[in-house]
Amino acid sequence: MENGCPHCGKKKERSDAEYKKLINRLNRISGQISGIKKMVENSAYCTDILIQVAAVNAALNSFNKELLGEHIRTCVADNIKNGNDEVIDELVKTLQKLMK
Repeated sequence: MENGCPHCGKKKERSDAEYKKLINRLNRISGQISGIKKMVENSAYCTDILIQVAAVNAALNSFNKELLGEHIRTCVADNIKNGNDEVIDELVKTLQKLMK
């Protein structure tokens, strides 16, 4: 993301290790989604598809936990240390959206 988020303009520099870990998780999730699509195309039984969808949901939740934890440890902590307490309101709003 060269220019940051198109909505807020913010950007996060990630270590190579963090970047690779997140991308690997997303690649696995993408593979799971492709597998589900093939299951539908091949008329797989409904419950078999639903089980795979549940696995994707679990993988996405795991991805969110990883990203959120890193966000709190870095972005949120750094902003608070620098006197920017507005980041707390941003975090609360983000958590509210995640918990819908």
